[in-house]
Amino acid sequence: MNSTPVSSSDYPASSSFESLPLPPALLTNLDQLGYRQMTSIQAQSLPLILERRDLIAQAKTGSGKTAAFGIGMLARLNPNWFAIQGLVLCPTRELADQVANELRRLARFADNIKVLTLCGGAPMRPQIASLEHGAHIVVGTPGRIRDHISRQTIDLSTVQMLVLDEADRMTDMGFYEEISGIASACPTRRQTLLFSATYPDDIRRASAEFLQQPAEVKVEAQHSASRIEQRFYEIGFDQRNAAVAQLLRHFQPVSTLAFCNTKVQCRELAAELRAQGFSALALYGELEQRERDEILVLFANRSCSVLVATDVAARGLDITTLDAVINVDVSKDTEVHIHRIGRTGRGVDSGLALSLCAPNEKKWVKLIEDYQRGPVGWFDLAEVTAGAMEVPAAPMVTLCIMGGKKDKLRPGDLLGALTGDAGLTKEQVGKINVFEFMTYVALDRRIAQQAFDRLCGRGDIGSIKGRGFKMRFIDA
Repeated sequence: MNSTPVSSSDYPASSSFESLPLPPALLTNLDQLGYRQMTSIQAQSLPLILERRDLIAQAKTGSGKTAAFGIGMLARLNPNWFAIQGLVLCPTRELADQVANELRRLARFADNIKVLTLCGGAPMRPQIASLEHGAHIVVGTPGRIRDHISRQTIDLSTVQMLVLDEADRMTDMGFYEEISGIASACPTRRQTLLFSATYPDDIRRASAEFLQQPAEVKVEAQHSASRIEQRFYEIGFDQRNAAVAQLLRHFQPVSTLAFCNTKVQCRELAAELRAQGFSALALYGELEQRERDEILVLFANRSCSVLVATDVAARGLDITTLDAVINVDVSKDTEVHIHRIGRTGRGVDSGLALSLCAPNEKKWVKLIEDYQRGPVGWFDLAEVTAGAMEVPAAPMVTLCIMGGKKDKLRPGDLLGALTGDAGLTKEQVGKINVFEFMTYVALDRRIAQQAFDRLCGRGDIGSIKGRGFKMRFIDA
């Protein structure tokens, strides 16, 4: 595989989507969705994608990469040909759902483009039935797609574009064999796009068999100092967990993502924070899908204030507002560090990135300084006041309802019951997540018990659409 680096002079100076050879209906839809100017990764990659080049694109989360490959995929898709024309592989179910939803929004310009999600942790039979009805684009996790190939329930012989999204994490998670098998099931004459936040040599070697003379683009993963405030604190080897609690008490962020290098450390830190009164949960590999779903729901809907996670487990998190990131360890990989802190300060929000550094980790901080071409800011932990600070409760609490999509429950039904029978205002109801068999609703903590009592009386059965459902609170 010989890749061709692409310089800024090799793509159009214009950042307007109208400068690209896209169908008029697609351009109209992009305008309606608010896509008027291309992001850097879109401006660099879309002209190459539209030329049907294979591509290696290095860009961080939040850079607009999903729209880059999504627009390229939809521009050449034939809605009248009911066959799988596009396949996107993602490391986690959460990211796959996120990507599929974005593709559906982008596909509104044409009638009846079907985007199907195929991930582990979901029943196989409904997926097989959906495949029998046909789809234009499939988004899924490597393990489940490979399962469908082995059962001969999916036909990838019509795939024109294969996208490996967050390829570095898929490889980290041990999916290389699955990806290789999936690529083999696709036509040789296809376009392959590889998107990755980092692109170390092992990924470069591993991906060589999937790509043919790819172009290579890279968006510098730097973060604006005006958007994200970075603070480094030197600590002793046995100070880490206490320092995290001290920083949380001082800065009092509503939502914090704390990164640890190991799952053991995740569990220990989360347990210690809970013992001190923080609402904290641990996210790491080897959790069952139901546990993972519940943890992510609680954190995303603000019923849990601190999520302690490994890098791999945090992939695909769709958290729009994140007040702070804490690096409990300094990452040995500079681009992983940049990727971590880029999860705060999204959109118009400002963010806070706090990093703890033991003496033996200073060499990794030096690499960060070299990468961002400037010194980091060191602060004294002794000056962080944490003594009498009260631990703030998470603003929401989650009501779990024993019913979901299989019971024909919809978010509107829940909102109607809560604003009607329970007497809440719309502002007191947060995110509503409806899964196959369970539904989770975030309620303002101050009125949650009152709402439960009005819905259920003295028992635990509440009425929705004239039917009784068992309900309970879950809290971090």
